[in-house]
Amino acid sequence: MEWFEDETLWVDFSDVLFSAGRAEEARARVGSSPLLRVPAGAAVLDLGCGPGAYAIPLAGSGAAVTGVDLSADLLRRAKAGASEAGVELRLVRADMREFIEPDRFDLAISMYTSFGLFADHHENMRVLRNVRASLKPGGHFLIDLYGKEILARDGGLPHILDVEGGTMIVRGTILGDWERFRDDFILVQGGRARTAFVEHTLYSAFELKTMLVEAGFTDVECFGGFDAEPFDNHARRLIVRGSRGSEAA
Repeated sequence: MEWFEDETLWVDFSDVLFSAGRAEEARARVGSSPLLRVPAGAAVLDLGCGPGAYAIPLAGSGAAVTGVDLSADLLRRAKAGASEAGVELRLVRADMREFIEPDRFDLAISMYTSFGLFADHHENMRVLRNVRASLKPGGHFLIDLYGKEILARDGGLPHILDVEGGTMIVRGTILGDWERFRDDFILVQGGRARTAFVEHTLYSAFELKTMLVEAGFTDVECFGGFDAEPFDNHARRLIVRGSRGSEAA
């Protein structure tokens, strides 16, 4: 079993990994970011949607949103959140390596470093090709992640975070020759200590842009934040956007 298939991770750590503050940040970005602006009725795919931090406000803005995730618990939370917000979500439990719905979506998004989960490069490429095929001609794919350049600039020092009713310690480790990154979590809460980890591939802007081009995307651009600012030494995130192009594959 791979780490992301362990449902206890999402059950035990969901409240701290997907906090109320993170949900509010996502709502603000959906309301202001030119990269997330879609017309009412646009079909949007949120790949690795988690509890719906982006899917719910996108649906609230009038998009027809499909949220895909492997975790049954996170999808349950997304359903409850959508009901509370009074919006409709189409939720699908699926492995992103398998999910494909040809020519369906105007926009696909992958947020919070949800792309690059697989140690096998070919599996990550498979995800890109699936997404491209699932886009309508002219549709876009937006990937948000913690880029290699940002990690090199800011470092991966341990963090001690106050969470509701306890403390979480996060320790990051670079794996191999800057190929992968692992975050180990220790959560002390309610007199109980729990541990978990996540891993993902480390991409530079050039590496990820090259992969999108190889997968058939066109007009690939890199940004340093959700205001579409340049990806430079001040970048807060690595955001890469590519288009399927106007011609059907």
